[in-house]
Amino acid sequence: MQPLTPEHVQAALDAAGLDVRVQTFDDSTATAQEAADALGAPLGSIVKSLCFFIDGEPLIVLGSGDQRMDERKLGALRGVSRKKVRMATAEQSIAVTGYAPGGVPPVGHRTALPVYIDDMLARYETVYAAAGSPNTIFPIPFATLVAVTGGAVADVARKGDAG
Repeated sequence: MQPLTPEHVQAALDAAGLDVRVQTFDDSTATAQEAADALGAPLGSIVKSLCFFIDGEPLIVLGSGDQRMDERKLGALRGVSRKKVRMATAEQSIAVTGYAPGGVPPVGHRTALPVYIDDMLARYETVYAAAGSPNTIFPIPFATLVAVTGGAVADVARKGDAG
């Protein structure tokens, strides 16, 4: 299955009526630290878009770049134990979202998915999300990110456990 591209992300942003532009970098922005370095932005303002399976159902978790997601908290949101929470493989991520890890955006997925947004991202007025490839990013106000994704803001990180 072919991955989607930054052009698909830009089309999704445009379709949502957002005046947001995908930015391309010469260097990798695939990790939160690489993205923060490329932008000169705080690590916590980088959105980690992660595909998980909880009790076999796919969903997206948008986490702060300076936090690790907590499988117990994710499972509790769906009423299951952490043992039923699994990070998607690269192949599963491409099949479900359309994008490979390191480029998964919060919008423009191949499949409509539930979205959880870690409350730690709310520390920043503007956050920066991957845009479909390992060297593309777009800035977006946090409130707009919540609105455009329809995501539920929740405590899903291991607070203080940087990741």
